[in-house]
Amino acid sequence: FHRANLCLRPNSQVYQEGRINMKTNTTTKTRVTQSAKMRYVTLTGLMAAMIALMTAYICHIPTGINGGYIHFGDSLIYIAAALLPTPYALAAAAIGGGLADLMTAPMWAPATIIIKMLITIPFTNKPAKIITPRNVIATVIAYFISGICYFFAEYLLFGSFGSAFIASMSGSLIQSGGSAVFFIIFGLALDKVHIKGRLNSTLG
Repeated sequence: FHRANLCLRPNSQVYQEGRINMKTNTTTKTRVTQSAKMRYVTLTGLMAAMIALMTAYICHIPTGINGGYIHFGDSLIYIAAALLPTPYALAAAAIGGGLADLMTAPMWAPATIIIKMLITIPFTNKPAKIITPRNVIATVIAYFISGICYFFAEYLLFGSFGSAFIASMSGSLIQSGGSAVFFIIFGLALDKVHIKGRLNSTLG
């Protein structure tokens, strides 16, 4: 009786076939990962373009306060933060908001890039739906982030402490409040068509 030799020699056919299969599986996984990343990058670019256009030019609603208006750009930032992984949401918000300011008010662009990135952080894309208790609360947190950060930016640009605080907080209240309403309306509509499930299956 001879004990079977279970060790595979490096030059054996079984060993070589095993190595080939491992390499094939690794290559396939790498291609899938790269494909998913490219799809996320494409969606991020699309969201950034929509944010820029909606912020700068499309669907402005005048508020009557110092020539201010509500725009849909922040709502799309919230949507991006609820759909995309955090790094991609940060990029969409920064690029979209930054481009909008570069096209309309360049002096605000550096502050806007930072602030728009910050307001995405309270949101989460992990649940199966866009509208969740956390994401609704995140719109309130985004208001305080936006108001306080734009106050400091306005103070640095124009140097008026009291008027800068009042203008920033009141303007952010109107903008963030309107954006929260639009975000919830858009989000509920997208949840009804199961957009997150479809995206997850497409993006892998």
